[in-house]
Amino acid sequence: MTQEQRYTAILEELSRLYPEAKPALHFQNPYQLLVAVILSAQCTDVKVNMVTPALFEAYPDAASLAAAKPEDVEPYIKTCGLYHNKAKNLVLTAQALCERYGGNVPEDHEALQTLPGVGRKTANVVMSCAFGMDAIAVDTHVFRVSNRLGLADAPDVLKTEKQLMENIPKAQWSRAHHWLIYHGRQVCTARKPGCDQCSLRPFCEYAAGNPKGKK
Repeated sequence: MTQEQRYTAILEELSRLYPEAKPALHFQNPYQLLVAVILSAQCTDVKVNMVTPALFEAYPDAASLAAAKPEDVEPYIKTCGLYHNKAKNLVLTAQALCERYGGNVPEDHEALQTLPGVGRKTANVVMSCAFGMDAIAVDTHVFRVSNRLGLADAPDVLKTEKQLMENIPKAQWSRAHHWLIYHGRQVCTARKPGCDQCSLRPFCEYAAGNPKGKK
């Protein structure tokens, strides 16, 4: 089996395993998704989904959030961790949206990364999930699973993203992002990957004991 054939087999199996894979964060528009992804840094999606309903009721759009003070926002997001910094970034980002983009989330990767609290991963998630663009956001699950499987062989998230973009067809980028997250949560967990019950084992570098899968 060639490397390209192995990549294809992995993606086909992931697609079979997780045909309904979708974002775990709850949102109804690009503004809500942007806020939720900022909150998700070093926090679970479950916790974020618990706080966003009240947050969005209080601040339903960028204009209302831009008019708030960080200390007004903090009580809504306190359980998300790093809430002082996140509240500050949320208000600053909302102000930037109002000042530069008429209160709308820009449909542009580089523009998104100029917003406070928005890095490459967040921008990729917003471009993919809010605007339907092809993108791969490398979080801890994607980084771990893709390097274990051998879809990537990289020491950091940026190099992992670049390799995944080369090894996965562009039309599958966004779906592959969710497939890898689901697999990382359900089977290929951080501390104890479930290799014994994993149908991807025949293609996996980690299961085979190869050095490139041990990152």
